Amino acid sequence: MKTIRGIDYPTFEDTWNDSKFFTKEEKQLMEFEADIIESLIKAREAKGMTQSELAQLSGMKQPALARIETQKSSPQIDTLFKILRPLGLTI
Repeated sequence: MKTIRGIDYPTFEDTWNDSKFFTKEEKQLMEFEADIIESLIKAREAKGMTQSELAQLSGMKQPALARIETQKSSPQIDTLFKILRPLGLTI
């Protein structure tokens, strides 16, 4: 908890560790998705590619790739394969 002006607010860590909010399985899924996206971003950057370049090679638009990289949307498996192929990665 963090106290601000005399009011206690839960921190992200408090919420993350509270089983009322996330089950163990939900947390594992979120961590798995975050790991995949982190690997995708690292691979793109290691190849010196911009989001626009990877999006073009993947047959998608840059804003869609940006939403995936910021985890504002989760890609379908076929979209994930399209993104991974130009990076030389597989699942």
